[in-house]
Amino acid sequence: MVERRERPVLSGLLALVGVGLAVGLVLGLGALFVARTVGLDGGSSSAGSTSEESMYLPPPEKTTSSPGASSSAASPRPGPRTSSSPATQITLTAGQTAVGPMQRIDLSGSYPGGDGAILVVQRFQAGQWGDFPVTASVSGGSFSTYVQTGQSGVNRFRMKDSDSGATSNEIKVTVG
Repeated sequence: MVERRERPVLSGLLALVGVGLAVGLVLGLGALFVARTVGLDGGSSSAGSTSEESMYLPPPEKTTSSPGASSSAASPRPGPRTSSSPATQITLTAGQTAVGPMQRIDLSGSYPGGDGAILVVQRFQAGQWGDFPVTASVSGGSFSTYVQTGQSGVNRFRMKDSDSGATSNEIKVTVG
């Protein structure tokens, strides 16, 4: 007769691996079913757009009213901003007065009545104001952004409303 040896540790490990595989298979198939039901299967959507397309925001353009537009089509509502008067002055402050080259310069301020306005950072250079490649949007009457520059010396910045042309006070930051 052949004597049979029992190996309880090996039997236990094989049983544990088998149960783990079975549970993993059931959970994986369940997750796949839920993902397909909810629409997270990775396929293209019915509209044919991708996540990159949904993030596209075209640049703002000025609109003109057509001479044939009737006033009954839509009643004009007041815009988010009024003309630049002392009550709607743009006020700019800097978080730092001196920084090293390419260090962050925090710009913030207020623009009462300017909700929705897009403000462009401008820098005084070569005797004139030029647009810096940074913008800020006004929300709740305030705005904030930051700039970085390697141009050493005293840099003069201001904000300009891209629609009305209203400008803020000038601030000076020493770089270097």
